[in-house]
Amino acid sequence: MAMAAALMVAVAVLGLATGGQAQLQYGFYKGKCGAGDVEAAVQGVVRARFAREAPIVAYLLRMQFHECAVNGCDGGLLIDGPGTEKTAAPNLSVKGYDLIADVKAELERRCPGVVSCSDIQILATRDAVALAGGQAYPVRTGRRDGRQSRASDVVLPAPENTAAQSVAFFGKLGLSPFDTVLLLGAHTVGATHCGVIKNSRLYKSGGRAGATDPSLDPYYAFVYKTWVCPDTPASDNNVVFLDDQWSAVQVDNNYFKLLQRRRGVLAADQNLYSDGSTKWIVDLLANSDQFHLLFPQALIKLGEVGVLTGAQGEVRRFCNRFN
Repeated sequence: MAMAAALMVAVAVLGLATGGQAQLQYGFYKGKCGAGDVEAAVQGVVRARFAREAPIVAYLLRMQFHECAVNGCDGGLLIDGPGTEKTAAPNLSVKGYDLIADVKAELERRCPGVVSCSDIQILATRDAVALAGGQAYPVRTGRRDGRQSRASDVVLPAPENTAAQSVAFFGKLGLSPFDTVLLLGAHTVGATHCGVIKNSRLYKSGGRAGATDPSLDPYYAFVYKTWVCPDTPASDNNVVFLDDQWSAVQVDNNYFKLLQRRRGVLAADQNLYSDGSTKWIVDLLANSDQFHLLFPQALIKLGEVGVLTGAQGEVRRFCNRFN
């Protein structure tokens, strides 16, 4: 069995392989910021923020996905103003913009006009993942910031998606089904609100009044309905952790273990275990240390979707507005 699992992982890793973006490179900023180390500067700001607000890892992981899944990793989500990506309904609850601004301010102080906001997003996420117990990993830099940001472009997966719908969405980004399951594993540090799950999971599953989703563990359903998400409007904003509360800021494979026990909070999460085409991936990641090893590879691949390089785009002076 161990040999079979190892073979499956090897095949999956080959599926993760990507030619990437030729103009991105490791150490792109080396020697371009005086005597300073750009990546160390980013890490310093992230470390200080993580020390006082560990959920920043969840904010940054969500930001990277919402950023890169819409017109690529070009910093479009960071732009303020009417009709921008930031104003689209799925992005209204995205957090962490202030951290990106703090990193940018520090780098502008050291070397103005050198480091792009889109690179800062990728570097900051990488550093937060490592601080939260994930594996440290190198990323290529050299991204440039885009010159457009439109709310009308924002199309993101729904929390009720089937496994097939999730795989199809990520497939349009050039990501494999294995990548899809790995990236949804970011929910190990995520949270949602009762209003997101009350109809689909707790009270109106399948459009039937009072029906609880049968794929949800009955005990968990009882706990949510009794104490966390009672069927009143006042509970809509109550926080629901997508992983056990005690490990909600720890990057680990507990999320996949919960899916095995029918304790996925979002339907889209639990559906990964209900579908045979992705169930085996969940089992592999739950029953081994492969998530720790492979999650960074999926983040790297996501971080190289649709990037601008060379003379494309610009390097913004302020991340929330175009030059």
